[in-house]
Amino acid sequence: MRTCAESLSDYGLRALGREFGATLLPKGADISLCDQVVLIGSGMLWNLYFALVAVVLGFWLATAIAVAKGSAIRWLSAPAKAFIFVFRGSPLFIQFFFAYEFFQILPKVTGTLNLGLVELSVTTGWLTRAWLGALIVLFLNTSAYTAEIFHGALRSVPRGDMEAADAYGLSGWPRFRRITWPTMLRLAWPSYTNEAIFLFHATTLVFFSGFPAWQQSGDALYYARYFADQTFNPFVAYPIIAAYFILATLGIIAAFGAVNRRLNRHLPREVRPKFRYRPQIIR
Repeated sequence: MRTCAESLSDYGLRALGREFGATLLPKGADISLCDQVVLIGSGMLWNLYFALVAVVLGFWLATAIAVAKGSAIRWLSAPAKAFIFVFRGSPLFIQFFFAYEFFQILPKVTGTLNLGLVELSVTTGWLTRAWLGALIVLFLNTSAYTAEIFHGALRSVPRGDMEAADAYGLSGWPRFRRITWPTMLRLAWPSYTNEAIFLFHATTLVFFSGFPAWQQSGDALYYARYFADQTFNPFVAYPIIAAYFILATLGIIAAFGAVNRRLNRHLPREVRPKFRYRPQIIR
């Protein structure tokens, strides 16, 4: 039985690939509690990667879509409304399977582009890997939900703020950057925090989607399932992964709470909006 230090050395970064740890995973009687804690924690790196990249990129796309949806120009608002409707109207689980099948077909319809002296070949096989394909789905999904949150906040920007901006001669981009956008964020941030938490929890669906783990480089649920199958005892591995997600959720609440305090620093403490965690059972 290996020690906890040996487990950390062998499996601390094992989820990133075999070159980052022991070639083989522990099996049967060789599995210790430290092995399970370390390997499942290693798999959490993928869950954090999915959530962090999707939230950061989705934030900017959602801002653009929210502005487009509120635009009076139809060729801007119509595609934005359609995008939000499609991704909010279909289950995330189905989106994973649809995207995987689409990415499987894509290499068959892409070929070589002949430019005369140079031929460019388009390779799209890497889209079927979870590190990119699943990330694209999560990115688009959270962008749609966040865009709806931001659009609602844009419509709730006080009319007095806009009148004050007009009085100071602010219009167009300067008004949006200095008045509209900060006010939108302040109003939307508590709901956006819930969306970020939900997206982080939704990263576990990658394990059940069509995107396969590559060379046992899976997420936390992949290793939890592995240990449950090996030990025939799910009451150790699954509580471990639950504890990791609870700790990570507390970290998200703390980080987003700090941003919320920063956005509302100009308001009296008693009127500052407070975050309320509202888990979404069905999406």
